[in-house]
Amino acid sequence: MESALDWHQARALLEWYVELGAVDAVGDAPVNRCDLAQVAPKPARRAAEPAPAQAAPPGEAPSIDHAAEARRLAAAAGDLGALAEAMRDFDGLELKKGARNFVLADGNPAARLMIVGEAPGADEDRVGRPFVGRAGQLLDRMLAAIGLDRDSPDPARAVYITNVLPWRPPGNRTPTPAEMAMMVPFLERHIALADPEVLVLMGNTPCGALLARTGILRLRGQWTQALGKPVMPMTHPAYLLRNPAAKREAWADLLEIRARLEGGA
Repeated sequence: MESALDWHQARALLEWYVELGAVDAVGDAPVNRCDLAQVAPKPARRAAEPAPAQAAPPGEAPSIDHAAEARRLAAAAGDLGALAEAMRDFDGLELKKGARNFVLADGNPAARLMIVGEAPGADEDRVGRPFVGRAGQLLDRMLAAIGLDRDSPDPARAVYITNVLPWRPPGNRTPTPAEMAMMVPFLERHIALADPEVLVLMGNTPCGALLARTGILRLRGQWTQALGKPVMPMTHPAYLLRNPAAKREAWADLLEIRARLEGGA
């Protein structure tokens, strides 16, 4: 029986692996790492080991408090362009080194509605825009159902979208508390500069960042407050793709958002 994949099957399989978060290719034959470890490595030039920050010799720069630096940079940003530059130059997150693109936001910054997600995925990292993969396409359809469009020039119909982290975590893993602590000052400043009327937090990560609470299935559908603005927590579109039955609850949340924007809630 012919077992080789044709071009279309191979592409579909590759796209499936990418959707799962695969970042490295492997060979067909297994590799015995124990055998590889028996090969003596070539001697390398020994680099000077950095001294602990608390024992740094005079004249050396002390270790950086990245969270404090993030707060300082965020506070100094006077507009969205300056904020984007400050975030792009911020070196506190190690995962930045493994990301392809800096992914800040998409949509109309003047929009009345601002959506905050978790972090870029593989598609977002490749394209450089948030929510452009399958979950993002579902989000666009959800927004269109209540008359909203991220590409609309009209602030009343527009949407502005960002994430807690602007760089993709390796393998699409959940951001760590330390990573979130460094990026929350930027996120809070981002919201202050965009000044939306309503915030939508999609998933546990933005809820943890701005509400200090998680448990999205308990939080969703209930209005709360953050940064002086009304907030609606919602399940992430990726969750809806895995659990289609939850779309009914998401539709109810969308109707609540539309009523709030129309002044009826």
